[in-house]
Amino acid sequence: MKQNKNYGYVRECEEVSYSFPPQCQEKQPGLEYIMEPRPISERPRGKGRLEKKAAIITGGDSGIGRAVAYDFAKEGASVALVYYNEECDAKETKERIQQLGGKCLLIQGDLKDRCFVQKCIKSAMENFGKIDVLVNNHGIQFVQRSILDISPEQLQLVFENNILSFFYLIQAALPYMKKGSCIINTTSVTAYQGHKDLIDYSATKGAIVALTRSLSLSLAEQGIRVNAVAPGPIWTPLIPASFSAEEVATFGRKTSKVPMMRAGQPCEVSPCYVFLASEDSSYMTGQVLHPNGGTIVGS
Repeated sequence: MKQNKNYGYVRECEEVSYSFPPQCQEKQPGLEYIMEPRPISERPRGKGRLEKKAAIITGGDSGIGRAVAYDFAKEGASVALVYYNEECDAKETKERIQQLGGKCLLIQGDLKDRCFVQKCIKSAMENFGKIDVLVNNHGIQFVQRSILDISPEQLQLVFENNILSFFYLIQAALPYMKKGSCIINTTSVTAYQGHKDLIDYSATKGAIVALTRSLSLSLAEQGIRVNAVAPGPIWTPLIPASFSAEEVATFGRKTSKVPMMRAGQPCEVSPCYVFLASEDSSYMTGQVLHPNGGTIVGS
């Protein structure tokens, strides 16, 4: 297929290649605009299921966050995208959302900083006047072949970025959320299967599952739903920023853990978020959806 180099758009019935040439990036969480091929972030759909809603999406510049932002915009939502330092990717995402007729606010900064988190929420409220959906989607991971190689500094960084910041965001946003609002957390198949080279990352993803289940019980009486999505191997900037070029070249394919024998694309994950953010899932809270290529895991 001839992929749109600007936006990673795929039309219905087009065939997609799931082979990735060797490549790697030296910084986390990675840049999408230099990936080859570009992740596919968009499908031609939208039914107005999120009309007049306002959403905050962290890690919204690229990868799964970008695909969620595109789907939300097509469904009628205004979106605030929080990103770390991926300026080019973030601008491209905003440009595409505006082409789709949506409203997009970009917020750049470090979500490990509680003061910045407060500024994010304040900025979203100033621009949209409300927060209907909070998508906690950002994350980092660093390959270490042994737990003995995980330094105290790495451990602190991964936990503060991948789970503590989720608490910061929820605590800051919750006072502005009303009955009918929802929180969607991105966890991972590694929370259920583990990963021998991503021990600290997998631990944070397990914590996100526990957070989702406990918070859903806490907020049920307020009418605020809390769910999660646990993707399998998905072609995002985090992959070439985490693994060697050789590992990238076989990513998602040469493994018995993925029955479909391929990596997924961001646009194959984002519909889960639309479902959980809309009234289609009005009787679901404390649940986890598993777009993972057929891997059977405990719920």
